[in-house]
Amino acid sequence: MESYETLLDKAYQKVKVVTLSKDRFDIPKVTGQIEGKATIITNFKVIVDYLRRPADQVAKFLQKQLASNGKIDGDRLIFNTKMNSQKVNEKIAMYADEFVICPTCKKPDTEIESDKGIKSKHCLACGARSPLKQF
Repeated sequence: MESYETLLDKAYQKVKVVTLSKDRFDIPKVTGQIEGKATIITNFKVIVDYLRRPADQVAKFLQKQLASNGKIDGDRLIFNTKMNSQKVNEKIAMYADEFVICPTCKKPDTEIESDKGIKSKHCLACGARSPLKQF
């Protein structure tokens, strides 16, 4: 039989660490350029890393919401149409509200889990679970 300390060490290794931060959750604003008919978001990887979500998932959401084809090219996201950054920022904030921010405690410390094909948002700060609409 294992000692209490050994079991406790194993438990701490499995627990995901949530940093206690009093800072406000401010998503970086989109920076980019328009080349011909294409809009290039140059800091897409920075935004995705801040949201802690897969780049392809965020890109898919933005393409659907902005009704534009696009592709990920390294650290950039390229849309096949001209659009202003304010519109893209609004859709990224919409994504954060739906898929990142906990509806119970309003913290961004969440992860997406799938159980039997049903996706839910699990908050690491307060433990709340909330169902997600399909994206």
